[in-house]
Amino acid sequence: MDRQDDHLSHQSQVTGSRFLPTRWSLVLAATASNNGVQPTRALGELARIYWPPLYAFLRRRGHTEAEAEDLTQEFFARLLDKNWLARVDRAKGKFRSFLLASLNHFLANEWDKQHTKKRGGGLRLQSLDTRDAEDRYRIEAVDSMTPEALFVRRWALTVLDHVFIRLRQEYVEIGKESLFDGLKSALVGEPDASSYAQLAVQLGTTPGAVKVAAHRLRQRYRELLRDEVSQTLADGESVDEEIRDLFNCL
Repeated sequence: MDRQDDHLSHQSQVTGSRFLPTRWSLVLAATASNNGVQPTRALGELARIYWPPLYAFLRRRGHTEAEAEDLTQEFFARLLDKNWLARVDRAKGKFRSFLLASLNHFLANEWDKQHTKKRGGGLRLQSLDTRDAEDRYRIEAVDSMTPEALFVRRWALTVLDHVFIRLRQEYVEIGKESLFDGLKSALVGEPDASSYAQLAVQLGTTPGAVKVAAHRLRQRYRELLRDEVSQTLADGESVDEEIRDLFNCL
């Protein structure tokens, strides 16, 4: 997984927010009827997770920072207001494809008619780090990248972020946070003997035990990656193919 270098380089920006294990379940929750409380919360979680790739797509389309922020905000508000999510069929394809197609539909058919009205449809999604989305866009924007290519790249990094968060949380919950923090660099590549020896001293164990722990960490990461990716695909779609596509766009 040598293409994870770029992902791991910005993991220090990722907070320990709770990982929700399935994206399609959030879609279903966002369409539920519960006095608007549960749908709004689920939609807010979807926005928090997938704001960066959609924001990057809009910026690459030529929108200013303020425009991209307002458009992304309005898009998620419309998903709830117009109940677009109720028409989603998981069997029809990838969640990222649905989200981008929905955004394009919104841009073509909704925003031009509504841009003079109050933005956000009265719904403001809180706790969104919009500054972070802009900072990442400026770092990642490459002149040759199309908006669609940049969206998929940011999507891939978002998926990897959440796999990393989930893996770390597992170690925290069993009281092995320091072990994870010491071994997380092993997700990029196999450490050399001196690195294992140094980590063994830091962790109060043997180099052999550290090597075994690193192997288990990488194995668990692969399992969680497959699980995370599978939750964004239609039934029957290839997880391996989607993982290859995601790493190829990094």
